[in-house]
This record gives sequence, C-alpha cells and structure tokens, in this order.
Amino acid sequence: MTTFKAWVVEKGEGGQSLAFRDFDEADLMPGNVTVRVSHSTLNYKDGLAMTGKSPVVRRFPMIPGIDFAGTVETSEDPAYKPGDPVVLTGWGVGETHLGAYAEKARVRGDWLVPLPEGLSPAEAMAIGTAGYTAMLCLMALDAHGVTPKDGPAIVTGASGGVGSVAVALLARAGWHVLASTGREDEAEYLRGLGAAEIVDRNELSAPGKPLAKERWAAGIDAVGSSTLANVLAQTKSDGAVAACGLAQGMDLPTTVAPFILRGVSLLGINSVTTPQPKRRAAWARLARELDREKLAAMTRTVSLPEIGGLAEEILAGRVRGRTVVEIA
Repeated sequence: MTTFKAWVVEKGEGGQSLAFRDFDEADLMPGNVTVRVSHSTLNYKDGLAMTGKSPVVRRFPMIPGIDFAGTVETSEDPAYKPGDPVVLTGWGVGETHLGAYAEKARVRGDWLVPLPEGLSPAEAMAIGTAGYTAMLCLMALDAHGVTPKDGPAIVTGASGGVGSVAVALLARAGWHVLASTGREDEAEYLRGLGAAEIVDRNELSAPGKPLAKERWAAGIDAVGSSTLANVLAQTKSDGAVAACGLAQGMDLPTTVAPFILRGVSLLGINSVTTPQPKRRAAWARLARELDREKLAAMTRTVSLPEIGGLAEEILAGRVRGRTVVEIA
C-alpha cells in the first residue's frame, strides 16, 4: 500500500469536514496519467470547496485544489512520458475529480498542458486558474476588436487573483487601467502592477442606473451582480466587458439598455473546459507577456499543511494576489 499526504473533504451526518491526512494511492480516481504534484495554488473556488459554503464539491471524499503543476510519474497517454513537466487547470478537478492538494494526482492526459517553456512550476501556479482566466479575458477583448485607443479599461476585484494578473496584463498591453478595489491600503500595490487609477468598490457595488456616464471602453469583471451591472452601464459605445467571476453574486440586475443603446458586448469566460488549442494559446501568451517581476510581487508561498487555514481568508476577500502552495 502506497500512501501520500492530502487534504480531504468528507461529508457525514454533521455536515462537511476537512482533514489533512494520509491518502491511499489505490483510491485515486481513474485516469491515464499519474502526476507527482510539486505546486498548487489557492483560488476562490478552492475556498468554497474547503469550507462547504457553496456546493462546489460533487462527490465525497474529495481532495480539493483545482490547479496543479508537477512531473509525470506514469503515463498511458502517448502525449506524455515519465519526467514530463505538466500543468493542469479546470476540468472539474477538486470538484468532481480528486484534486491538487495532495502529493499525487491521477487525471486524463487530455486535461494536461505541457509546462510552457520559460515558466517554472512555481510560476505556473502563481498564474494558476486566476491568471489563466485573466488571459482568456484579454484574448476575448482582443478578438472583439477593442483596443487601448478606444479608452481606458476597468478591472473589478482588482486586488484578488484574477484582478491582479488582469491589471498587469492590461497595463503591459498599453491600456490605461482603472483598478476597482474595496481596500484603500492596496492602492500602492495595484499601481505597482500597472494601474493608472484606483476606483472605490463602493462606486460600483450598489444598485445603479440602467445607463450612466461613459467611463471606459473595456472591462474585466470577477465580481458579478450589481458591480457588473454598473460596469456595463458605464461602458462606452461598442465597448466590451469580459465576465469571469461572481464574488458579489450570481445575479445580474441590469437591463438591455447598454446592449441596444450603446452596442456594449458582454463576453462570458469559461476557464474550466476550454478547448486545448485556446488553452495552449493562453498559456503561451502568459509565458511571453506576463511580467515576472510583477508576478513575483503579487505572489506569496505557503506549504501544503498551511493551505487549509486560508479558505476563510480568501472567501472574506483578505487574500491579496496569488498564493502558491508548495506540495513537497
């Protein structure tokens, strides 16, 4: 019997519980590639999975953690061989398939992406789903045709994981970036990532008018609810907003006015089941375009035993930027 350390979510009569314990490799779920995990990361969804505050986990027991980087240990997939460095984000890992907060993972080979050249496993997890999603948002804005010449770009939830990477990516691409945050003490941090202006979260979080003064040409929203509605209401004609999160809520209390009177486009971003060509293109752009110094500035590192204590912190909005989990 081979065991390894893992965080495990269980469900009993008293509800959901989380424990750091030994896990039997024989109990890993089916897959054709086994990976020795070296790094993971902390996302909002991981906080939900570990606390049970939203029904993210669909089977029990579950190892949480939706992202990992590591080295192929065994493979029945011809695309991978032992020793290959790989990255995984999404595909229901940590929700319906045993996840990343463990020393080993067994998954399908077509869920993996080769570690992009120039990125270390730790850097890949500093990016993680959050940074990967931010790049998908930027790619959607690019495909829509909106450019920095059209006006500024707004990023909501700017001091969080998606927001931090989005600010850095947009600034590098030449945008005048407005960073929306509810934490005044994060202004210097956000300016260091490239934000030109700081917008108080309270300006956007309360219910607003169907249409308001035009302020930006593009947006990346990780908040949802009234915040997204207000971002849409203040987007310039023919502008676009990429929506990828729901930190404030799943609702969208808006009207058709921004869409039919200004031609604003709402671009939905799904980072979980992105097809491989787009997935690899996003990771290739991240390796080329994301400033490593800015990535390091938004990242802290914790050990695997520590991650369980951070679930409540990220749900309360008290986690800045990115958190890398060192597994070994």
